[in-house]
This record gives sequence, structure tokens and C-alpha cells, in this order.
Amino acid sequence: MNFPARAGAGGLQIAASSSNVSTNGQIALRATGPLGETPAVVWSVVSGTNAAALGQGTVDGNGVYTAPGSISADSVTVLIEAKRAGDPADAASATITVRPGFVQPLLPQDVALTPGATAGVTAEIAEVDAGDVRWSLSTSPRGASTLPPGVLGSLGGSTCQRSEDHFTTCTVTYGAPDAIPAQPVYVVATVNGSGAAAPLRVLINSRGIVSNPIANQAIQAGMAALGTSGGNDGDYDTYHDAKGNSYLADCCGGTLGALVQDQQGNQYILSNNHVLAESDQGHVGDTIDQPGLIDGACTPLNRPGSVVNPMATLRYLVPLASRQTNVDAALALAAPGAVNPSGAILGLGTPSTDGQLSAAPPMAGAGEKLTAANLGMQVAKSGRTTGLTCSNIDAVALTVKIDYYKDCAETQPYTTKIYTNQIGIGGSHFTDSGDSGALVLDAANSQAIGLYFAGGTDGDGHGLSLANPIGDVLNELGTEAGNRMSLVGATAPHAIACLRYDPAVPGAPPAIPPVLRSQAQAAADESLAALRQRGVLGTAAGASLDDPGQPAVIVYVPAADTNIPPTVDGLRTQAIVADPSAVARGQAPAMPALQPGLHLTPDALAHAKLIARQVAPALMTDPAIFGVGVTQSRDNPAEAALLVLVDIGRTPRSMPATVDGLRVQYLRLHRFHTTRARGFAPARTTACSLKGLKPKSSGRQ
Repeated sequence: MNFPARAGAGGLQIAASSSNVSTNGQIALRATGPLGETPAVVWSVVSGTNAAALGQGTVDGNGVYTAPGSISADSVTVLIEAKRAGDPADAASATITVRPGFVQPLLPQDVALTPGATAGVTAEIAEVDAGDVRWSLSTSPRGASTLPPGVLGSLGGSTCQRSEDHFTTCTVTYGAPDAIPAQPVYVVATVNGSGAAAPLRVLINSRGIVSNPIANQAIQAGMAALGTSGGNDGDYDTYHDAKGNSYLADCCGGTLGALVQDQQGNQYILSNNHVLAESDQGHVGDTIDQPGLIDGACTPLNRPGSVVNPMATLRYLVPLASRQTNVDAALALAAPGAVNPSGAILGLGTPSTDGQLSAAPPMAGAGEKLTAANLGMQVAKSGRTTGLTCSNIDAVALTVKIDYYKDCAETQPYTTKIYTNQIGIGGSHFTDSGDSGALVLDAANSQAIGLYFAGGTDGDGHGLSLANPIGDVLNELGTEAGNRMSLVGATAPHAIACLRYDPAVPGAPPAIPPVLRSQAQAAADESLAALRQRGVLGTAAGASLDDPGQPAVIVYVPAADTNIPPTVDGLRTQAIVADPSAVARGQAPAMPALQPGLHLTPDALAHAKLIARQVAPALMTDPAIFGVGVTQSRDNPAEAALLVLVDIGRTPRSMPATVDGLRVQYLRLHRFHTTRARGFAPARTTACSLKGLKPKSSGRQ
């Protein structure tokens, strides 16, 4: 045992892997008898040093302890007890230490600055009336920088606000250096000097562009632009304290994505069902606020101190629970004078003299259809959390499994929905929670291509954002309304000043163990003679990009070639275009040349889509697989590949290199979330839940 514990009189003991947990984290406890057996026990939280109003956390019947959402000191201890069923005298106890984590990612999460410019950064930690944040600059989201002071910029003095009815909120001013650094810049915050950390990606650019998503989260003065924070006025959770009083504990928010109109000219705000209609829990006629409650201190319109404004009323929603629907979308009828009637979206316009991007409308109409000819496009979105960001389409024809919940904290399951024919956009910085409902556009002409609704990441720089095709969104909403819907916007195309926080193409694959490299080298040597007959210039040992961590046989070719066998001696092949003289000198490239986006012939795309549709249902019976679609092979960019999304915490029953002759690319991610921020557990209590609220049961239950 790794924590203070007391054994029972009959030898009952409690074991676990750790004695420490962050707010809202979980620890699995196990009760064992003197002979190592696992007896039936009754679990309970006996006591704790956390403030009574915040609770001591809970333990379920299986011994899984969930820490409280916030604590009242730098650390608190909780005593958990297990009693043998039928013999309560035989009881064991254990003490767990709870430390605070971040309530949400740093605000802003991404920011674009010109050299010498400054931006304020805010961290909110799940500690009440105490706690501190330590700030640093780094070239990675996790590590400390070894560069000389000033190369990455500077940090001003940090200030923190603490009170008994609010989380601790700390701010710092970041100053960009006068010269653009050669490496990425991150502002990193840690809680009380512990391992809990949150990064902010800073894009220092020479294009004169300043972009800060704080503008997307702010209250909009006058007629509001879109791309801003918003949501249902009832989209909050209520909980009960130890005395049985209910209090508002969590709230949600998303993005008011675009303006839509029907054939009679009525204008509606477009966003997701889970933003405007609380994942089917809302009702037609509900008030839609700006900003969303998540940016309004979790205080709805009917409570004192509310700062949100009513913008619209919920009118049409595509039901999520129906198997006949294939989009996450809803419309709210805009209140007169509340929304800019041009459909302008924050950040889509041109930069002013100070670098700030103006608002501008997308192209009006039904949006742009995706074809093999335009899948290499750069796409953009303006959302509540990450502001204006750009990336590329990484996958199409995606079949994906999404879990929906009745509450903001994602503790009460509602339904699991399988979508087909979805769009996947690469990168871990393109979107995050709160961007739900943002319109995704072709950055070259401002034509809409989709509506963002969910995303996932591996926590190490790789991610995928999902968008419903815009044509499907407008068609299904039109069916619900009995009226044709179209986007409000401009009649002439215009380019968007793109901000890309992720690399345009993946970097080198991770190193593989020597034993695997030896296997690849042996296969390369044995296959060389046969491959030369296909015009191959040479072979070598390498590491797969389609299945990172696995070996590959590098096959050097004089030009892009779709006739390279996908495997050799059971190992993947990796086709690299190289000059014969470079191969002879041992100076050939180490990995294939990759381009952003998808670049496939119409025939290759159609063939891959057919295979994906056929195999997705069977593959997704594996609990470890939650998505199947079409992408471009990274091991041989001349070919399409089947994209298989794997739950990062699970191992599939099998991981073949090919399916029906099509290469398979595996992407390991945390499962998609529609409400929670990626990598951040939700805090179950907020500033508005701690003091001064009368017990009342409303909103989400």
C-alpha cells in the first residue's frame, strides 16, 4: 500500500496504486482479505479536511473514489473506509490526499501576436480562497525551456484573486520578444508548483496579425457578430450539498456559429443541438444567451448578478436520439436587432492597422461540397474557445461514435450516436470544448463546408476535429422546419487570414526499439532483389507513420508509385521518392514528403470510401475502435488509407496493416467529447455554487 491505512480486525486491507489525486480525479481502491481474497465490502467516505460546502468526494460500490471538484486548501485529506459485508466490525480505512487542478484550460488557449506585443493570460484553479499559479515559458507544452531569458519573451508579475466564494484566479502578462523565435512558444502554468500544468500556445507572426479568443468570449455590444460564446439559458447542472440543498454547480457554453435564413427571410442562429438544445434536454422556446453561461459566471438570466444577454429563442432542433438523423444541429430564432444581419463572424475579415482582425460574413448559400479536387484546401473556423484557427482536412467519410450526456459534467449518460460521412480536420489546436457550433469554412473563399461538433486529442500534439457536412446540416434543419434553409452572408468570395497553431504535416515518427529495427532491416535486405524488379532504387529499415511505434521497410522509388506492396514479410512498407544518386550515396530522405490535406484521385477516393462503408460496422464492434474513415496514407502518400480511430486507453483485438488491400492508418486518441475540454476533467463546483445562492432546483437535472 502506498498511503496511510489501517487494517481491519479480521485482516481486511485496502490497496491502491496511489495516495494522491487531483480534483475530480479518480482512484480505484481494492479491499483484500488476509489470504489475498477479495471479499464483499461496503465502501464509504468517513471524513475529510475539505470545507463542508465543497464535500469530500464520493466512493462507489466498486471502490472507485472520485475527488471533489474543488478544495479549500493547497491539499486536503479524505478518509475512506471499507467494511466487510455481514461483519461491519472488520473494517479497514485509507487516507487519500487531494490536490487542486485547473478548472479549465488557460484563457486564452491560443493567441497570435506580433513581435513586442503583449497579452494577458488567466488561470483558474479548483481551490477556494487559497492556492497559487507558477508561470514559465517553454518550447513545448510540457517541458521547461533551456533557452536564454528573453528569447521566448517575458512574463510580468503574477496576481491572484482569492475569496471564500470563488475559485483562485491568477493572471500574468506575456510579452512577445522583438524577434520571432525559431521554436514554438508556450506559456505554461502549474498549480502550487505541482505536476498539474496547462499550456497556452503563442503564435508570434510577422504578418501583422493579432488574434485573441477572449474577444469571442466577451459580451457583444450592439448587434452581435457570430463565432461568439453562447448557449441555452438553462444549460447548467444542479447538485445537492450535505444538507440536501441544491445548488448550481456546472454550466455549459458553445459557439453561436452562423446566421441562417428560411425562404420567408426569418433569421436564425446556427449551432449544435448540444449547445442550443442541451443534447435534446432543452425545449422549443428556450432562451439563448450571449455569452454562454460558461462565460457569464454560471449565472442565468433569472438569478441576481446575471451578465448574459438574451439573443434568440430555440426554434428547431435535429434530435440526437433518433437513428434517422446524422447531424448535431439546432436553430434559434434571432431576436430583433440582436444579431448582425449580414451574418458577420468574428475574425474572418482583414486586419486593421493594429493587427486586429475584423468580422466578416461567410459566403451565402448552401456551402461548398467536398470532392477529390478540393480536399487539399486549408480550412478555418472562429469559435468561442480557440478563436480563429486554421488547419486541413485529414479524413472524410468518417463513421464515428459519440457519447452524449444529460449534464455538463458528462456524468449522466444520455445516448451514444453513430454518425456517418463526417469530416475530420487535423491538429490539436484547431478546436477545443466551447468551439462546438463553429462554422468550418474553405479559407480561400469563405465557403462553408461543415459545422464543428466534437473533437479528441492524444495530449501530445495530435488531434482530430469533427464536422457535419454543411449540406447535411441545412437539409436536416430544413426538414425539421418544413422550410428551405440557407446561410446568410456575402455574395463575393474572400480569403481568410489563416492562423495555424499546429504543424502543417506530421513530424518524424517516434523511434522504434532496436529489436524492431533489426527485423525491419532483415526484411529490407531480403526483399531488395525482388523489389528492384519493380523499379525500386533501394531499401532500408524505418518506422511507420501509419502505425507509429511499429517498424517499416523503406522502399526508395524514383516517382510516386501506387504499385508498391503494402507489406513485405509481414512488415509495412514506406515509399519514399528519392534521387538514384542520393540513394547510392546514402543521402536519401528519411521519411516520405507529406502535403497538408488530402490529395487523392477520384477513383482512389471512391474505392476507399466504398471499403470504409463496408468494413466500418464490423470494425466498430471492437470497444477499442470508435471511428473509421478515409485518409491519405503517410507511409505511401500516393495511396488512400483506411483511418481507424483507437481509444488511447485500449488495445484493439487486431490491428492489420491492410484491410481489403487498403493500407490502414491508426490514430490513437482520447474519445471524442462534446462538452468537456480535452484533457481537462470538469470541476463539479464553480464560483457561483459556493456562496450566496438560495437552494433551487432548475436547469439540467
